[in-house]
Amino acid sequence: MKTYNKNFILSFKNDNEPVTEADIESNKIIQESIYEFGYPILSEESIDNIKRLEHEKIWIVDPLDGTSDFVKKTGEFTIMIGLVRNHIPELGIIYWPTRNLLYLAQKSQGAYQFDGTRWSMLHVSNLSRLDECSAVGSRFHISENERVLLKQFKIAKFTSRGSSLKAIDVCSGNAELYFTTSNKIKQWDTCASYCLVTEAGGKITDMLGCKLSYNTKNLNHENGILITNSLIHDKILNIYRKFLKIANKDFKTQKTFY
Repeated sequence: MKTYNKNFILSFKNDNEPVTEADIESNKIIQESIYEFGYPILSEESIDNIKRLEHEKIWIVDPLDGTSDFVKKTGEFTIMIGLVRNHIPELGIIYWPTRNLLYLAQKSQGAYQFDGTRWSMLHVSNLSRLDECSAVGSRFHISENERVLLKQFKIAKFTSRGSSLKAIDVCSGNAELYFTTSNKIKQWDTCASYCLVTEAGGKITDMLGCKLSYNTKNLNHENGILITNSLIHDKILNIYRKFLKIANKDFKTQKTFY
């Protein structure tokens, strides 16, 4: 927050993703804090040590999720820490600095929010009709295909949201859907959210309905991400499958024509 409230330096990584001194400093503090547990640490802001694949347990960290929101001063950025065992997240921690809100979930123990004075339990909504549901999506990265899909889902409301707060909105019942078809989402973008979503009663898979796996060689979620309150999960998957069939058919037709 000290960095956020001053004129900080912005630079770009090799993949053209923005990075600030807050990303680097947060990474340093977190690594120093969890190093004592003895598990390998996979972090967005550190070089990936492939020896992590030999371990049953590892930390997966995004020291500043939503750097674009940090830079644009929207206030919607978070810190994410997840603990993975045998490729499945068992602990998820998300902190929202501008609101001083902490979100915590542990496998089979539920999902919770701490506002500085008291803990409250998180639970997804019980809405099952798409025309009554709300969706949240990226403020800076939503694609044209995703806009088309949103129309096909016939969702009642869409709100732009930064960072992992999209997952938190589903966990707390403020929205029923977040999705992205992008293959650029990495494991540190979802690891902490995974545990919170599942423990709050929601569901998280890729856009094909396949389970997500963590601490793998390839860090990208190649088939996007789908987070729902679980009640509408299959409905969204079915619409997406039909969308893919039509898109593939159109592509083959165009390819033959040319």
